[in-house]
Amino acid sequence: MEIKEMLNLARVPSILMLGVVYVAYVLIGGVVFWKLEGDLGQKDISLLLLSKKNLLATYTCLNQEGLESVAQMVQDASKAGLSLKGNYTTDGFWKFTSSAVFAATVVTTIGYGNISPSSTAGQIFCVFFALFGIPLNMVVLNRVGKYMLVIERNLSDFLEEKTGRRCTRFLVHLVSYLSGAVLFFIVPMIVFQQHEGWTYSQAIYYCFITLSTIGFGDFVADSNPDKKYPEWYSVLMASWIFFGLAWLALLINHSIDILERLNTHFKLRWCRQTKEESGSAEGNTPDTQVEEEDEIRKAPVTE
Repeated sequence: MEIKEMLNLARVPSILMLGVVYVAYVLIGGVVFWKLEGDLGQKDISLLLLSKKNLLATYTCLNQEGLESVAQMVQDASKAGLSLKGNYTTDGFWKFTSSAVFAATVVTTIGYGNISPSSTAGQIFCVFFALFGIPLNMVVLNRVGKYMLVIERNLSDFLEEKTGRRCTRFLVHLVSYLSGAVLFFIVPMIVFQQHEGWTYSQAIYYCFITLSTIGFGDFVADSNPDKKYPEWYSVLMASWIFFGLAWLALLINHSIDILERLNTHFKLRWCRQTKEESGSAEGNTPDTQVEEEDEIRKAPVTE
């Protein structure tokens, strides 16, 4: 059997194995989240029920219907970006800078969910805006990521030519990754900790959830109605999201390339072992020796 035919036969088990690994990874993640958060969720529900009971007992004029009305009012105020702590009004979420950041979260598919269009016209526009904006965003991010990669490669080639060391490319990539981690994670973490009042762990968690476009919405910068943010804050956030997405996409592409190389390596190794076992079972006949010599002569020369 030729190597090409063996690779074709090995492709189906490889896809099945990849699917099994993917499903197992998701299920294991579900079990871990269940064990870590399940008990806390039950405790939170118990505390909420106790707080509800104490609230109704304290404010006897408030019945179940009144409590639901208050809860709905609080939810609507939170969605509109209004503060309930003072007798004043704010601009809410839908000022120009916040609207621009919202548009960026739409085309990047982050979608925090803390704000969303409520008018019919706004919802219809959001559909068409995302329909054309998401592909445009992917093209632009892909182009920016390629430029980043070209800069890294040109710098690596220049340093290799000057120093004559083969490990220069690895060092350039390592410095690039570390610089990106500092620029898009460490520095924003400090900024968010100071302006949002989050802990460092919450800030770094928010950075990754945002740049990976997961966007849970449990932590959202520039959305606290009780804080007065500077005008440059929204611009800085939009710039950080765009270039951070391009850098993280480049990092993810590198990771995908490494996984594909490992998959190809193990696939070729498995095919080689299968061929050796079949060759040893058949014996080293003159015909098999001639075929192996022909394959060696026809094998392409790689650097």
